[in-house]
Amino acid sequence: MTYTLIIPGRLDNLNNYANARGANRYKGARLKADNECIVAGCIYQCLKSLRIKKKVMIHYRWYEKNRKRDLDNISSFGRKVIQDALVKTGVLENDGWKNIAGFDDAFFVDKNNPRIEVDIEEL
Repeated sequence: MTYTLIIPGRLDNLNNYANARGANRYKGARLKADNECIVAGCIYQCLKSLRIKKKVMIHYRWYEKNRKRDLDNISSFGRKVIQDALVKTGVLENDGWKNIAGFDDAFFVDKNNPRIEVDIEEL
């Protein structure tokens, strides 16, 4: 079974997080928490009370409004926030090796509808 999570807009990227942490460690924590809150809201809307007990493969599709942000900065912080939110909302039991087999990323430009599409595939 495959489940799809859609997150409208964009999350902060690794540069935003590094700059916030560099300014003040609390700002970094706040930035991460704010992004997790956005994702959690989308999880509750798209996945409701889904609980996955099997190992999963996660497929990320990042739709950016332009090509200004580096791909690794978009996906590295985004994956961390999304996977942590999946655990905090109870969709996944954990985000370690026993629960996630791996993940892949694909990147696109959609200036009218930036978003993140996440397919969670049970194995």
